[in-house]
Amino acid sequence: MPRLAVALRALALPVAALLAVAPSAPAQGKPEPKAPKEFVALGDVDPTILQEIRYFTPHNFTGDPVDGYRRPMCLLTRPAAEGLHRAQRQLLRRGYTLKVYDCYRPQRAVNDFVEWAKDLSDQRMKGEFYPEVDKTRLFEDGYIAEKSGHSRGSTMDLTIVRLPALPTRPYVPGEKLMPCYAAKKDRFPDNSVDMGTGYDCFDTLSHTLDPRIKGAQRANRLLLKGTLEKLGFVNLAEEWWHYTYKPELFPDTYFDFPVSRRSLTG
Repeated sequence: MPRLAVALRALALPVAALLAVAPSAPAQGKPEPKAPKEFVALGDVDPTILQEIRYFTPHNFTGDPVDGYRRPMCLLTRPAAEGLHRAQRQLLRRGYTLKVYDCYRPQRAVNDFVEWAKDLSDQRMKGEFYPEVDKTRLFEDGYIAEKSGHSRGSTMDLTIVRLPALPTRPYVPGEKLMPCYAAKKDRFPDNSVDMGTGYDCFDTLSHTLDPRIKGAQRANRLLLKGTLEKLGFVNLAEEWWHYTYKPELFPDTYFDFPVSRRSLTG
């Protein structure tokens, strides 16, 4: 079997296994909103792209699974998903794969972030995600907002992983936290290439072109940026992981259907 085919098969199997065991929320009460027909599951468009949906787990800045994430899966508008597929084909030829941390994000999840930010007593994840930022400044500094481009369906958070992709261990709630800007060997393990900080690091070091990020770390950021920007994606300058496919299908709509297979209408 050709080496590329072996790599594709190896990437698809962990994603399929994760989705097979992840529970769905029981259907009860009033019907949940559905996604427009233009939304798809990224795994249906390209099953080789790794998915580590952080907000489905407690390993995020809130310390809890986030409201609205029923399954650990990436939903996107079809043009955005197909754009990632084109980027993946380029990266696979260079010995890398994409990995998404978050894609479409329902408004209820954003509301969950806002409520968490207002609770100044909850500092459980400060040591990793915002060690140098006072929680009272999260809104003022722009780390938390009442609306997110993710809710429009064409924005995703992602990184690059060198092949073969090594497994990453799960986060254990209560374990010792290391700053997200610590050396890669010291911060929470992630099979991503070294981007200089971990994902969702509330620090100016996360700015894509921060001049303090040099060498291989800068080269890795530029590899992601250069690959995606040639295909119609636009980076948010404050977050090396944050990209939006342009033009957006729904530039003015903030959806609230849950992240689940059941939300898809097509």
